[in-house]
Amino acid sequence: MRRFALFALVFGILSVSTGAVFARLADAPPLATAAYRLTIASLILAPFAFIYRRHEIARLDRKDLLYTFIAGAFLAVHFGTWISSLSYTSVASSVVLVNTIPIWVGLAALLTGEKLSKLTWAALGISVVGVFLVGYGDFSIDPQALWGDCLALIGSIGVSGYVIFGRKIRQKLSLLAYVSLCYGTAAILLSIANLLSGGSMSGFSAHTWLMFLGIAVVPQLLGHSCYNWALGYFSAEFIAVMLLGEPIGCSIMAYFMFDEFPTPIMFAGFAFLMLAIVIAALGESKMENSSNNAKT
Repeated sequence: MRRFALFALVFGILSVSTGAVFARLADAPPLATAAYRLTIASLILAPFAFIYRRHEIARLDRKDLLYTFIAGAFLAVHFGTWISSLSYTSVASSVVLVNTIPIWVGLAALLTGEKLSKLTWAALGISVVGVFLVGYGDFSIDPQALWGDCLALIGSIGVSGYVIFGRKIRQKLSLLAYVSLCYGTAAILLSIANLLSGGSMSGFSAHTWLMFLGIAVVPQLLGHSCYNWALGYFSAEFIAVMLLGEPIGCSIMAYFMFDEFPTPIMFAGFAFLMLAIVIAALGESKMENSSNNAKT
């Protein structure tokens, strides 16, 4: 099952990589785009969750519901700030900075005393170097993109919280029940935030509605659901490093869609990110083998 989970994780990352493209092509306020991404996904999932998982959800205690709400709130922060960042900075810089998840997850591991392998720590360190190089490469092009970069970093902290708290509750809930609750919570919070900020929730073109549907189905339902499922089989740190594959896929799409060609220093950063992914995979495999040997 772990091998199948790895395949699902890779497929999920490829699907998530389309998110920035759909968001850029939607002619709507960033918070509205984020809200509809989660709202449409929630509406698709809700009937299935009600039919097949309502008893499972009804058995949740207050602590489980609190963790689920916190995870959904972090997810709302992530999408609200990250999609907003795409209006100020390049796709490559935004997606790389929002995927500085290993930094925050690694800090959380230090604070909680969680034991990580040497290879996992090495992957976290290398990923920081890669993120710095990509961010510096974009900053040298347009210093005014600093605000967008800051929003992307806040989005990274948001998704880190989502992964950490999701790891706690995901082991108790089925995927369908978990994502239905988290996506629904985030959708409500983002809709409220959009309305409070004066953003519109209607009057969009058919093209924009199509982008809303695309961003809800491909990166959200397929992408996020796949790596949420993988949380039941891999550590949060491994998931965080693997998600660094998203900036590479996004950058390739941005080149063809928006003529955003990465600088040489950004390519160097991508190489470090790929190296971090490989080392993280080796570290996770080593930990699995050690766990299996301990059981036998």
